[in-house]
Amino acid sequence: MIAMSAAGNSQVSYAFLKKTSLFRGTTEAELPTLIGCIAPSYREFAKNEMILRQGEDITAVGMVISGRAQIIEEDFWGNRNIIADAWPGDLFGESYAFLPGELLRVSVVAAEPSLVMMIDARHMLEICSSACRFHTRLVQNLLAESAKKNLALTRKLSHMSKRTTREKLLSYLSGQSLAAGSDVFEIPFNRQQLADYLCVDRSAMSNELCKMRDEGLLSFERSSFHLKSEIEL
Repeated sequence: MIAMSAAGNSQVSYAFLKKTSLFRGTTEAELPTLIGCIAPSYREFAKNEMILRQGEDITAVGMVISGRAQIIEEDFWGNRNIIADAWPGDLFGESYAFLPGELLRVSVVAAEPSLVMMIDARHMLEICSSACRFHTRLVQNLLAESAKKNLALTRKLSHMSKRTTREKLLSYLSGQSLAAGSDVFEIPFNRQQLADYLCVDRSAMSNELCKMRDEGLLSFERSSFHLKSEIEL
């Protein structure tokens, strides 16, 4: 894990940052002042390396700059439930960073080699004379991001509320098709990750996918899916 200062990290461009949800509405000309004010740090993580660990008390908000992170929940016996993926530009940890003393109930792990920006939560809320309007924009963007995540969790709960593995799969795949605007689409999970996300047994899920393929309800190749019409549950 390599720590880098904001000034010394040449891998992060202002052009990229201004396109992220956190810095939405900020121009490249404004970003140097804002970045100097919030003073982020940068860390690189190897694949499967823990970025944040369940049970920690954190004070910083994370943003994926490159790579991909997964927010996961594990029980006492190590059973894993994938809450969400975090892609470049996505935030994580903000709900806990803004609640001092609230211990993490999830872990964040690098699903692939990743570069992460960490921002002290206090720096995001403290208004300074040189960049107060930037902070107002940051807070507004944080609220919008929080609402977006609430919707994502609502969708996940909708999938998981279905009674059978088949119903959960069809609910999830239907949602992915709707988001892609096509009956042909890619999902961001491999088979184990999809099983963890839906909280089902991987073998049972794989068997159900094969049954639905044989019934002509869908076809798939790795993470690519094609849904067919006239599905009967």
